[in-house]
Amino acid sequence: MKGAFIRQTGSPDVIQIGELPIPEPAIGQVRIRVHAASVNPIDTYIRSGAVAMPLAFPFVIGCDFAGVVDSVGPQVEGFSAGDRVWGSNQGLLGRQGTAAQYITVDSPWVYPLAEGVSFESAAACALVGITAHLGVFREARLRSGETILVIGGTGGVGSMVVQMAKIAGARVLATSSSQEKAARCRQLGADAVMNYHCDDLRSFVQEHAPQGVDVFWETRREPDFETAFELLGERGRMILMAGREARPPFPVGPFYVKQCSLHGFVMFKAAASDQREAAEAIQRWLAEGRLQPQISRRMRLDQAAEAHRLQELSTVENRRELAGKIVLEV
Repeated sequence: MKGAFIRQTGSPDVIQIGELPIPEPAIGQVRIRVHAASVNPIDTYIRSGAVAMPLAFPFVIGCDFAGVVDSVGPQVEGFSAGDRVWGSNQGLLGRQGTAAQYITVDSPWVYPLAEGVSFESAAACALVGITAHLGVFREARLRSGETILVIGGTGGVGSMVVQMAKIAGARVLATSSSQEKAARCRQLGADAVMNYHCDDLRSFVQEHAPQGVDVFWETRREPDFETAFELLGERGRMILMAGREARPPFPVGPFYVKQCSLHGFVMFKAAASDQREAAEAIQRWLAEGRLQPQISRRMRLDQAAEAHRLQELSTVENRRELAGKIVLEV
């Protein structure tokens, strides 16, 4: 089978495209013929070695997948050959990745895919959608009528947060980097959007949420706690899911006097049961047309190295080359 893999960590140039043995499903595993995989920032960190994880070389890159069950291993229930499926959380914690024609996945991380949902849509929504769901519902416990501020409302995770917050009945404020992205934010459901190159965040929030926001969702690698705590309302919650190297000052007084809370989490450490709950909601919303994937680029599997370069330009160098996800057609 053809796969995108590495034999050592390093720049995108270490990614190879070549033949690999078709894996055999072990006890409790499902073998899947992959039709689409997507690229996430964590994929580039693992490939580069910036995030150290156990890697068995040759290591197939990628976290997300969507495809069709090819065969099932012993002690697998609920899946059979021909089932359309999707999932995430691969290529992490010693598991092989998804950018290959065939992959084997432990069945708790495999989810059914409705006939009306494309493989590309499912792959594009996988890691970012599960991340957004965990943050919005498990961490922030966002309620109908509350106000959430999403920094970067058209990004991979941010666009999912905007849509899920609206599904939850919240009022959504968002930031974007251009007028075009601001318009897209509004299409996704944001009630008010500002271009952070032109407008002032404090003035924007004061106009639309004078008592402060209930949830501040941070997507940047360098959070500004001073501003965030100023903009949070009483008992506000701030969500962090990026910025491994960030060491910003922390204004203790404004934080505890308002009785705020700070929630940091990474999706891949969530329990399989928590991720499945998120996946079930995502699957349902995709089938109903209430959740729209944000796909910026569709690329071939043999363009995986270029896909990683584009992802790094957007996330590491903050070049904002992307407005959504890169999907690899396998």
